[in-house]
Amino acid sequence: ATLLFGLGLGTTITFASSHWLLAWMGLEMNTLAIIPIMAQQHHPRAVEATTKYFLTQATAAAMLLFASTTNAWLTGQWDILQMSHPLPITMITLALALKVGLAPVHSWLPEVLQGLDLTTGLRLSTWQKLAPFALLLQIRHINPTLLILLGLKSTLVGGWGGLNQTQLRKILAYSSIAHLGWMIPVLQFSPSLTLLTLLTYFLMTLTTFLLFKINESTNVNTLATS
Repeated sequence: ATLLFGLGLGTTITFASSHWLLAWMGLEMNTLAIIPIMAQQHHPRAVEATTKYFLTQATAAAMLLFASTTNAWLTGQWDILQMSHPLPITMITLALALKVGLAPVHSWLPEVLQGLDLTTGLRLSTWQKLAPFALLLQIRHINPTLLILLGLKSTLVGGWGGLNQTQLRKILAYSSIAHLGWMIPVLQFSPSLTLLTLLTYFLMTLTTFLLFKINESTNVNTLATS
């Protein structure tokens, strides 16, 4: 219960913050709260997945902190909505892309999701994407090429990566990458449309994960017989 409260609080802090340090703190709380939840099975695969997740999230958080400090150094501004320098904006976009698992910094996501049980996988695929997305929606994107490249690469990787997979969790991970790939390019034109797509994706993922959990399906063969 304490960990779930920490998970909710971390996301809420990031939602409510207008200062980069506070947003970073929310993301860190989020990561640190989900790590014990991920490792609670004490299975070698779960521990491996947790370690991979921790390393990627810590890297992304460090990158975000570095970018926001650089922004404060260059412009004297800590406000999220007042970002104007292209260098920190690009770095923060890439850090948040690593946090949510956009291609080309996606390779941790299928591996991590495969090592977790379906309930934790569901949390990772839905709730953990809210805070980084809240920040992505607030940044003023002055480099549309970066977003288009991230989106294009993600849709291709997500589409092709899911082919020939037998593990359902890996298919869902690639599905996540593909969906995010469609959301990212639209971000600069219509944030509300991106938000609607994100919520629709959450609804679809929720139903899929819960269905797999009810049927106790983890690969395509068990799905065929259930």
